[in-house]
Amino acid sequence: MTETRYDVLGVGNAIVDVIARCSDDFLVEHGIEKGGMTLIDEGQATSLYAAMGEGTEISGGSGANTLAGIASFGGRGAYIGKVAEDALGDTFDREIRTIGVDYQTSRLVGGAATARCLVNVTEDAQRSMCTFLGASTFFSDEDLDKSRIEAAHITYLEGYLFDREEAKRAFVRAAEIAKAANRKVSLTLSDGFCVDRHRASFRQLVDNHIDILFANEDELKSLYETDDFDTALSRVREEAAVAAVTRSEKGAVIVSGETTVKVPAEPVAQLVDTTGAGDQFAAGFLLGMARGADLETCGRLGVIAAAEIISHMGARPEVELKTLAARHGIEIPAPLD
Repeated sequence: MTETRYDVLGVGNAIVDVIARCSDDFLVEHGIEKGGMTLIDEGQATSLYAAMGEGTEISGGSGANTLAGIASFGGRGAYIGKVAEDALGDTFDREIRTIGVDYQTSRLVGGAATARCLVNVTEDAQRSMCTFLGASTFFSDEDLDKSRIEAAHITYLEGYLFDREEAKRAFVRAAEIAKAANRKVSLTLSDGFCVDRHRASFRQLVDNHIDILFANEDELKSLYETDDFDTALSRVREEAAVAAVTRSEKGAVIVSGETTVKVPAEPVAQLVDTTGAGDQFAAGFLLGMARGADLETCGRLGVIAAAEIISHMGARPEVELKTLAARHGIEIPAPLD
């Protein structure tokens, strides 16, 4: 086996997030689906950005946020995602490297601008996202770095990237590289709208390539086209070696074969913004898996990270997650090799 350099390597969209508070009326006025993710074009992105209130800009993208969480836990991470040769591309590149994630993807030259996600957060902490995917969609298997995938315990695939055929092929290729190197492959379904658009492809990917699946309750039920959560759990047991399903204030349910582990949500003093909660749950869980922790410990690391992120605006940790884990009596295991 290739020498291990990374706990987790992520493959996903490279996006700059713009996060601002808004009213429910603002969502109605601009035709924004509350609590979901809507794809928009560059013109819509420009006009909506101008209409939004004062916001926070930070490098983002679901998979990149997860790698930021892994770095905050003290893990070794790498990321593959496409930005343009522009100012926002500079921002993404600089920020992801600064937090300690290995990032080397070549930039898109002479094409679409760097992607951005406009996140409007209402008083109930629900986040409604309008995303211009821009340069990030011009990702293909040519952007994959075989040696880095082989050097990662887990390759983590972000469902949001799955819209173009080139990206679908890249996902399969990344999974094949990882499997050939005896590594694990993980997928997050990302969003109910992603599942609706790509259900058949996701099912095929999960059944043939995925070891660790992440979903929230609604995404999992949508994947298996059922309104019954227990039925969906029964189905995913048959197709994924491990599935970690988040249920908001109910915590998470983890299934692996006949094993079921329930992890309660970590209480927070105030719910501020749910943006990135699933991303950070995945960060804790993946790092635990990469370091050989049991499923309950992996789940506890996940809910600790999710609780930190929903206590403030933004999708990346403000308190070092390794420190929070220690406060909860969890010592992050050393790298396996």
